Amino acid sequence: MIVASDGSGQFTSIQEAIDSIPEDNKKWITIQVKAGIYEEKLVIKKPFIALEGTNRDEVKVVYGDYAQKIMPNGESMGTFSSYSFLVTTDHFVAKHITFVNNAGPGSEVGQAVAAYIDGDQLEFHHCSFVGSQDTLFTGPLPPKPIEGVRFGGPKDSCERRVGRSYFYDCYIEGDIDFIFGSATSVFSKCEIYSIDRKNEVNGYITAASTPVDEEYGYIFIDCRLISDAAPETVYLGRPWRDYAKTAFINCWMGEHIKAEGWHNWDKEHAEQTTSYVEYNSHGPGGSMDNRVKWAKTLTANEAEKYRIDQVFHVDENWRGWREEKNGK
Repeated sequence: MIVASDGSGQFTSIQEAIDSIPEDNKKWITIQVKAGIYEEKLVIKKPFIALEGTNRDEVKVVYGDYAQKIMPNGESMGTFSSYSFLVTTDHFVAKHITFVNNAGPGSEVGQAVAAYIDGDQLEFHHCSFVGSQDTLFTGPLPPKPIEGVRFGGPKDSCERRVGRSYFYDCYIEGDIDFIFGSATSVFSKCEIYSIDRKNEVNGYITAASTPVDEEYGYIFIDCRLISDAAPETVYLGRPWRDYAKTAFINCWMGEHIKAEGWHNWDKEHAEQTTSYVEYNSHGPGGSMDNRVKWAKTLTANEAEKYRIDQVFHVDENWRGWREEKNGK
C-alpha cells in the first residue's frame, strides 16, 4: 500500500489505508507513506501493521488537540483524548515518521499528547515525537486517578495490560513529564530534547507509573539528553506513581540536567519505593556525585541487567527489531 498526500498513491491519508485493512488481520502489512504533512488524528487498532515513511523530516502526522479544549458537552477534552496518534494493538512498527502535537505549550493549553501507545511489541525506528507537555504516553493507564474517578480517553475502562515498546534512533521533544506511563519501554540511541521554558525548572524528562510487580519501566541506553535551557534546570524524572522505575545506561547528558537528577514529586514516601538508577552517565550533566541519595549508581555487573535482550524476550513477531539487528 502507498499513501501520498499529492494523490500519487492508492490513498491520500494514512487513516484511509489503515481502514482498508481487515479487522482480524493476522499477517504483516506494510504501508509506505510518501513525503507530506498528514493533518489527521491517526488511530490504529489492528495488529501486524508497519508504517514506513520516506524520511522523518519529510513525513509528518500532525494534529493539535489539547487537554483544556472544551468539547460540545461543555467538558474539557482531557489529557488522554488529546493524542495526535493512537496505537491500541500489538505488533506494530513505525519507521521514518514524525508525530506532532502542535497545540502549544502546556502553560497555555495544558497537556497535549503527540503519541499514545498502548500495546505489546510496539516499535519505532528513526521516528520523531514532538510536543510540549506530555508528548509521549506509553500505556497502560495507572489503576486509578490520584484525583477524581476517571482518566477519560480511549482506554480508561479497559483492562490494564503492561506492554513492551522499543524506540531506536528516535527524537523526543517536550518539557513537562514528556515521556510518561506504565509500559516497559527501551529507548536505544535516542535524542531527548528538553524545551527551554525560561523557568527556574524547565521540566522533567520522565514520569513513570510502573506497576509495583513489574521489573522494568523506562530504560535509556546510549541516548543523548540535549537542550538549550539554562544549566541545571531539568530533572531526569519524577514518579507519577510510587513504584516508578527509570534507568539511564551509558547516556550523554547536557548541562541542563540538574545535579541532583531526580525529584520526588513532593512525595517523600516514594523515595523508598522508586527505582531510579544510572550507569556511566557522562557529559556536562552526567556527574552522578551529587544525585539524590535515594537514587542508585549501578556497577558494571548490575548494568548488565538492563541489556535489551535481558529486558525483552524477542519472538518472531518482533519484525522491526529483527530487521534492525540484521542491519537492514
